[in-house]
Amino acid sequence: MKKGYVQIYTGNGKGKTTAALGLVLRALGAGLKIFVGQFLKHGDYSEIKALDRYAKIYKDQITIEQYGSGRFVKGKPTKDEKAQGQAGYSKILQILDKGEHDLVIVEEGNVAMMCDIITENDLLELMERKKDHVELVITGRGATERLIKKADLVTEMKEIKHYFSEGVKARTGIEK
Repeated sequence: MKKGYVQIYTGNGKGKTTAALGLVLRALGAGLKIFVGQFLKHGDYSEIKALDRYAKIYKDQITIEQYGSGRFVKGKPTKDEKAQGQAGYSKILQILDKGEHDLVIVEEGNVAMMCDIITENDLLELMERKKDHVELVITGRGATERLIKKADLVTEMKEIKHYFSEGVKARTGIEK
């Protein structure tokens, strides 16, 4: 790519991760090199299983890393959760500084910020440090006005109706 932009997928509706992973699929098809750093999650998520399968086939094209304990952060994050998030942030900075990837996805970056694992300034720093050819995508509810203003494309997923309110639990392959 000659020019990369900053995209944010935010809002309280379903589909932020799904949109980012759709972009991963498109980028793989185009032969782009991709890095996905996923905050707050660890382990057995369907999207990670699928990406791991792609990573085995497209070894030189896609890298996926998770920076979380696998538990939902309630209240203040533990020291371990914060340390994992900070290590992930440092890794994403290194990836952006090298400029070897065409697409870098900061999955749940906004939520990591809301949980005080990383800061708004950290996310702004990622935007500043990306090389001109790199497409940077930040997902997660809670994008701040400063992040939205700095980004080139912002999509808000707005919940109108969701079956969770009817008691439906997250389903494997659909929500998890």
